[in-house]
Amino acid sequence: MRQSHGQDISPADARERMRDEILDDLDEEIELELDDSRLAGADSDESAAFRKHYFRELLRLQGELVQLQDWVKETGHRMVIIFEGRDAAGKGGVIKRITRRLNPRICRVAALPAPNDRERTQWYFQRYVAHLPAAGEIVLFDRSWYNRAGVERVMNFCTDSDYAEFFRSVSEFERMLVRSGIQLVKYWFSITDEEQEMRFRARIEDPLKQWKLSPMDLESRRRWEAYTLAKDEMLERSNIEEAPWWVVPAVNKKRARLNCMAHLLSLVPYAEVTKPEVILPERVYHPDYTRQPTPEGMIVPQLY
Repeated sequence: MRQSHGQDISPADARERMRDEILDDLDEEIELELDDSRLAGADSDESAAFRKHYFRELLRLQGELVQLQDWVKETGHRMVIIFEGRDAAGKGGVIKRITRRLNPRICRVAALPAPNDRERTQWYFQRYVAHLPAAGEIVLFDRSWYNRAGVERVMNFCTDSDYAEFFRSVSEFERMLVRSGIQLVKYWFSITDEEQEMRFRARIEDPLKQWKLSPMDLESRRRWEAYTLAKDEMLERSNIEEAPWWVVPAVNKKRARLNCMAHLLSLVPYAEVTKPEVILPERVYHPDYTRQPTPEGMIVPQLY
């Protein structure tokens, strides 16, 4: 290997730099975990041995997801994965781990805000259709059209007629997606009453996570039972053979992530894609090239 100006790098130095790069990548995973556990306390059954196993399995599953991504791109497969659940159930955490090493041009997240005045006058599913995948794409919906069966129903943001029409339409809408060639996977992340309260209190205490608590989240806490009734009806009335619901026990966040990722991989008949060998070309050197120094006033202060 060579540095600029043609200086040789020894094989030992090259290996050390490669090791540093890999460790830096792993540090980002650890950083996510540390951020998740701030003030929340460790899971009751978590041990050093389990944490080691968790990271090993997380990296292995992420490697499998990269193979899945390559297969999706190669075959033109289309996937929609829906993540639903109560506030603080862990949907965002698993979405981060799934997408962590994937190409955002192939695998993207759709997290739609509340509909605007124009969207409220459209066909209910219309704004979601715009985010559906083309060939060779995966779309993860962080909440989805099932907002109507959940938050809109519980908070009275839709009429009884709107709610009834949703259930008349949703199963046929999803069958249309599947008939068109889209693989539709639906996950519900399930936590207990006590676990949600603990996670909410942890967010209140953590200044880095208070932004996650909206007035709507707090109101959802008060209406726990109404959400339970709405969830039960949703799972019963929209659990179709073409796109069944899958429930992820999510009291333990780490186990929920691994279980969801492993289950998702089991649903797709992907295979390793043969790729052409990647050869790094030699850098071209010109004797008259001189790298100009960067003006001091443009350099970010080196505080660390």
